[in-house]
Amino acid sequence: MEHEIYVYLFIMSAVTLAIRILPLTLIRKQIKNRFLRSFLYYVPYVTLAVMTFPAILDATRTPAAGGLALVFGIALAWWGASLFKVAASCCIVVFLTEMVLC
Repeated sequence: MEHEIYVYLFIMSAVTLAIRILPLTLIRKQIKNRFLRSFLYYVPYVTLAVMTFPAILDATRTPAAGGLALVFGIALAWWGASLFKVAASCCIVVFLTEMVLC
């Protein structure tokens, strides 16, 4: 029972290394497939969105405050506001919404 942690660590490190090493060793030429290139281009953005958006809704006391701040932040960013202004405004929206709702 005590030594199972080492098995878990070994498997975890083997999988992590395989994910990083195998593409470098198996794919030597430039990828020319347009679909695959466009898919790989958007993977970081999708991963960031998948991790961020649920956290926005779950970080507040009420999901309505997080959702309202999300919509407000998207609107501000669409109109060209800086990252600091968007973040500060979203914090203010969450604060005011939770004062009203709670």
